[in-house]
Amino acid sequence: MKPHIRIILVEDNPEYRQAIKLALEDEVDLELSHRFGAAEVALRGLQSMAKDEACPDIILLDISLPGISGTDAIASFAACCPDAKIIMLTQSKKEADVLRAVQLGAAGYLLKSSSIDEIVGGIRTVVAGGAPLDPEVAQYVMQTLAKPHADPSLKIDLSPREIEILTLISEGHLKKQIADQLNISENTVADHVKRMYKKLKVQNSPAAIAQAYKGGILPKKDK
Repeated sequence: MKPHIRIILVEDNPEYRQAIKLALEDEVDLELSHRFGAAEVALRGLQSMAKDEACPDIILLDISLPGISGTDAIASFAACCPDAKIIMLTQSKKEADVLRAVQLGAAGYLLKSSSIDEIVGGIRTVVAGGAPLDPEVAQYVMQTLAKPHADPSLKIDLSPREIEILTLISEGHLKKQIADQLNISENTVADHVKRMYKKLKVQNSPAAIAQAYKGGILPKKDK
């Protein structure tokens, strides 16, 4: 079976790079096409590749890198490969790192202490339209989202269907599950999601959920 999820890894620890390489070799649908030790090197490598090789599906990105940090490089990777999804794969549990990565457009946030199965599952979840978060990170994010009261200054105009879909996303449902539950196609779900992101001025589902809580569109979570 030919791999159809192309991945690059940006990680400065050579032993961890090798561990991820060996782990992904066992997954028939995943291909680790390139490994880089710094964000600047990765960006130059992507820019110099042939056009048909330049856009991976997934970028696994560490935060603590020599030179420019992973979070500071998110915008550059998004500009270089706009169709690629970025998953932070890092040791950092710092609240500021988590929120900044999500706000800048990271599609997922996993810790290096995650098992290989959790990392592989996170990759597949992002490709399917989800947003994997390490359990510790997810707990913090949800607690943070539960704190602010609605901000009446935020003018957010979502349709009833868009609110329905965003609510299901906030409950952890993937696009296929949402499509099945609402009896619509996955393409229709994807179209609604794109419009929501544009209205909310965000790039991913965690940021959309956060903005919806702030705007009072979604109810506060119980602690």
